[in-house]
Amino acid sequence: MTARRVSLPLALLAALLAASLLRYVPSPRPPETLGPAPAAAPNRTGVNYIVRFTRYERAEDHRSYLEARVRSPGWRWIARRNPASAYPTDFGLVSIEEGPAREGLIGEIGRLGLVKDVSLDLSYGRGLLRESGERVGAFVDGMKRPGKIFTSMSFSEGEGEYYTTAISNSSISWRRHLLTPRSQVTSMFGAGTLWEKGYTGRKVKMAIFDTGIRAGHPHFRNIKERTNWTNEDTLNDNLGHGTFVAGVIAGVDAECLGFAPDTEIYAFRVFTDAQVSYTSWFLDAFNYAIATKMDVLNLSIGGPDYLDLPFVEKVWEITANNIIMVSAIGNDGPLYGTLNNPADQSDVIGVGGIDYSDHIASFSSRGMSTWEIPHGYGRVKPDVVAYGREIMGSKISTGCKSLSGTSVASPVVAGVVCLLVSVIPESKRREILNPASMKQALVEGAAKLSGPNMYEQGAGRVALLESYEILKSYQPRASIFPSVLDFSDCPYSWPFCRQPLYAGAMPVIFNATILNGMGVIGYVDGPPTWHPSNEEGNLLSIHFSYSDVIWPWTGYLALHMQIKEEGAQYSGEIEGNVTIRVYSPPSQGEKSPRSSTCVLQLRLKVVPTPPRSKRILWDQFHSIKYPPGYIPRDSLDVRNDILDWHGDHLHTNFHLVFNMLRDSGYYVETLGSPLTCFDALQYGTLLLVDLEDEYFEEEIEKLRGDVINSGLGVAVFADWYNVDTMVKMRFFDDNTRSWWTPVTGGANVPALNDLLAPFGIAFGDKILNGDFSMDGEQSRYASGTDIVKFPRGGYVHSFPFQDSSESGATQNVLLSAGMSKADSPILGLVEVGEGRVAVYGDSNCLDSSHMVTNCYWLLRKILDFTSGNIRDPMLFSPSVKQNNPLYIDDNQLPSRRTDVNFSTYSSVVEKELICRSDSRFEVWGTKGYNLQVRGRNRKLPGYPVIDLGRDLNSTAEVFPKTHPKSRDKRKGDSSGNGYLGLFYRDELDMPVLVASHWLAPAVIAVAGILLFFSFWRIRQKRRRRRKGSGSVRMANP
Repeated sequence: MTARRVSLPLALLAALLAASLLRYVPSPRPPETLGPAPAAAPNRTGVNYIVRFTRYERAEDHRSYLEARVRSPGWRWIARRNPASAYPTDFGLVSIEEGPAREGLIGEIGRLGLVKDVSLDLSYGRGLLRESGERVGAFVDGMKRPGKIFTSMSFSEGEGEYYTTAISNSSISWRRHLLTPRSQVTSMFGAGTLWEKGYTGRKVKMAIFDTGIRAGHPHFRNIKERTNWTNEDTLNDNLGHGTFVAGVIAGVDAECLGFAPDTEIYAFRVFTDAQVSYTSWFLDAFNYAIATKMDVLNLSIGGPDYLDLPFVEKVWEITANNIIMVSAIGNDGPLYGTLNNPADQSDVIGVGGIDYSDHIASFSSRGMSTWEIPHGYGRVKPDVVAYGREIMGSKISTGCKSLSGTSVASPVVAGVVCLLVSVIPESKRREILNPASMKQALVEGAAKLSGPNMYEQGAGRVALLESYEILKSYQPRASIFPSVLDFSDCPYSWPFCRQPLYAGAMPVIFNATILNGMGVIGYVDGPPTWHPSNEEGNLLSIHFSYSDVIWPWTGYLALHMQIKEEGAQYSGEIEGNVTIRVYSPPSQGEKSPRSSTCVLQLRLKVVPTPPRSKRILWDQFHSIKYPPGYIPRDSLDVRNDILDWHGDHLHTNFHLVFNMLRDSGYYVETLGSPLTCFDALQYGTLLLVDLEDEYFEEEIEKLRGDVINSGLGVAVFADWYNVDTMVKMRFFDDNTRSWWTPVTGGANVPALNDLLAPFGIAFGDKILNGDFSMDGEQSRYASGTDIVKFPRGGYVHSFPFQDSSESGATQNVLLSAGMSKADSPILGLVEVGEGRVAVYGDSNCLDSSHMVTNCYWLLRKILDFTSGNIRDPMLFSPSVKQNNPLYIDDNQLPSRRTDVNFSTYSSVVEKELICRSDSRFEVWGTKGYNLQVRGRNRKLPGYPVIDLGRDLNSTAEVFPKTHPKSRDKRKGDSSGNGYLGLFYRDELDMPVLVASHWLAPAVIAVAGILLFFSFWRIRQKRRRRRKGSGSVRMANP
């Protein structure tokens, strides 16, 4: 009876709790959530947001929809008066008042049925040219200029002999004279041959997104339309860049001829005189280009943020509408991992620059793409290269001038494309020409240069006449780029040609692009197939990741290659082909689907498995880069590059380390999964360089056993970490109306200290700078950290350095007279059980991004010790042996920030421990080697859950790439491919939002209600029974 009495209240309580949960439906996080602004924040009442809708309607209809459904005040519709207003649109621009209710209002708008998402209206800026010719980049004296981070525009070499990149800190000398005198760039591509055949770009609509052009310019015979998309009341080009670009494409002046003089020029003025633009301006201009059926579009801008969703998705839409987009790859060379968006997108023709001697221009950005890191491998970009140094083009009013940059090389290729389009009869262009078929003609016809690798030159220098021959007889088909991977073709196939395959290694991943000239959408018909040319080819095991849906026009094919264990002693070559069948829906007038078989030729070198002491494993998994987080630079000396955005990969900004290690006889493998996913008995050293992420508890425990019991060596190169410095480095970005705060330091020292704690080692929070010498080797310690804990019996090297953290000089760490020096421990080496550990507090000496002097000599000596127990007399001098341990209390160690939502950027915090497709096949999808316990999500102690983007940067939420077949999914469902997981159809490489946000409360609510009614009905039946039995008893006393 007691149990029945308690059941009803419990059921009622469960129902009420479930109802309250049902009522509380978490609001979808807006793409931008802004941190609280201190009193010093600029005062502005409204911030512009882009509201994207799920369908095209008249702008007024969208406005009426919002006004009828948004109940909260504090917002207003912004009318856009430009040529696109005559056409349906898929977005609106609203101003939302700043204040505590803003995030709720954004959520209210975002939850509407026809609203796709709400994003900040980001601004774009291009590098400014001062009168001296010096360009101003995104950051000046450690401070960010207004606008989105950008690549710089073309520049005039003129009298200047040095060029400094806009976002990097490289300075390149151009004192060497050109080997070939300046000449017409059109003649170097043989454009005259096509002119003589009557092909001059006629009836080709060329959209130039730039600074505009002046009416009646004498260099152009066919300016069809000029449109202004800015907030300035002019159509004219007051800077000269748009006019120059148009001149390279279609100029008719004898001194600076363009490629396609009869091309119809449509000048889209999307930049102000201050070279500023907004995403909303681009979206309107892009929509207008689609509505007016442009053929070719040139965009000579870009930046490192490939997660600006409205912009990126609109570029997909542009190419899906059969507009061939050409874009500059960036002026951030000679650094690797510096590709700019949108040129790094597979559906865009990304153009790099060369000089007249066919050398890659120093300024030209290098690949690979970094979207796929850490779990995958980047794509080959640029697609092609073209002359981009000292190119002649039109001035604002009359006459010619020369400019240099990839934004000059881009219109060179755009001019070539216009000329090639005019080769195809107008009636057949829509059948034959599209972004994929044009890219096929360009990359298949390109001339491969002898010196650069594929991530510097792509397919090679554009060859107009060869591409012309391909297009003349072109039949719609699919193909793979690159179509050959040849380990014997060095240096073109770098880095693959530098290291052969062998049994027992981590998979070597090659990421190729599928070009589908048959249609905007295509499908893969069954899995790819490996066809070995000989019996030895059966020793190769390949797992494939690929696009199920190829859209728009392009997809991916990733090869994960391993040599089987039976090939452990094999030495030789393996040759064969990988084939993949692609089909597209039938074109107009066709009855059956179009289909094509793509072929990728492989020629691979194989060697016997190297000894353990020569094998090094590079930890990529625990590296975090920009975007989407504000990951700060590793060297605080660098004042014009505040972001760590080059990938931190062995084949991007650490490519020189990779080459050095190979030259030293080491074999280097990459791990993009947790430390539980490798077999320590196979490797001499685990190399941890410049790492920013946390560690699972299982990783820490496994590494302890790997070192003490399995004899693994560990080499750590850390960086600065100081909370006060991070706080002082934050700044208010007027563009995004948010505070940008570093997510971590140059390295995540608290996490490294957790990892090294079992060995009695910890780093501190000093920021040390200075020069030092060891064994005759001069080195620079640049914003490194110190060692504060080290066990007795180890060897510790200390040097007198300046500690800039004491003075709080976070933006200037140069030596000053008022700052004292003290001996600080920076290098430690110790034997732990069967293994060995070496730690060094600075990684800038290995990073080509901001290297002053390299420390390769030190890395070699450290690896001699960690991998082979070879002790250099200088490193192991008795004078540096620790007779007493270095020690401080744990509560004095650097602490984690509690005001940053680190889980947004981490692959560990609140994530599942799992081995992904970059680890050995046998542990794919498991938690690792000898790991029986269930993987747990890593949570930081005392970690607060705060809104995404508070005190972070402006790109806070990551969205999936949406293919046509998935467009009917529930709005907000991000379970498709994510940006960083584009190349793995069977996995997601990042946190995603799922439709089940509302499912759990709903299920609980329904269960509670059913439970309540069940108990109620049971109680009612029992009451009736008791009542009935009572009546019987009364009738029968």
